[in-house]
Amino acid sequence: MSDQNINQEVHNAFEAIKNGGIILYPTDTVWGIGCDATNPEAVKKIYALKQREESKSMIVLMNSDRMMHNVFREIPEVAWQILDLSEKPTTLILDNPRNVAPNIIAEDKSLGVRLVKEPFCYKLMERMKKPLVSTSANISGMPTPNSFKEIDHHILDGVDYIVNLHREKVSAKPSAIIKLGNNLQVKVIRP
Repeated sequence: MSDQNINQEVHNAFEAIKNGGIILYPTDTVWGIGCDATNPEAVKKIYALKQREESKSMIVLMNSDRMMHNVFREIPEVAWQILDLSEKPTTLILDNPRNVAPNIIAEDKSLGVRLVKEPFCYKLMERMKKPLVSTSANISGMPTPNSFKEIDHHILDGVDYIVNLHREKVSAKPSAIIKLGNNLQVKVIRP
């Protein structure tokens, strides 16, 4: 995939997000639905599209330590160790996020976050200078699609922009999920 294609898709996705839109895009794991994680109206659109209760939080992608520190005042040292040692994409659920849409934060005041290096996602967040919502591209309760062609037409029709990258690729598995409280309690939710 050429840098020119990636840059054009970053531009197109950014334009949709900047205007409060939601996008369908390939992540480092599965196809995701995303928006600006600081825009509560855009987050609402994703909940509506997925037919998902707002009490079920979604995760956000970030591309730098600096972005992590902007959202979490306290990040336990073990969080960095887990991220450094993880051999597969890993989502950490951390306590007391700030500077994000309130309707993306779980009832227990936590937020799932994954640092990504995948070129499209990384460059998009570099352009946004904000975290990106990431939730699987399915109606709530339905199976997560393994490829672009498995995505329900309701999702395809409901987003503002569909990224034209990696459409032939079969997705990897969803990320591992580890909940890490500020009290240093660790709970593996999805290995």
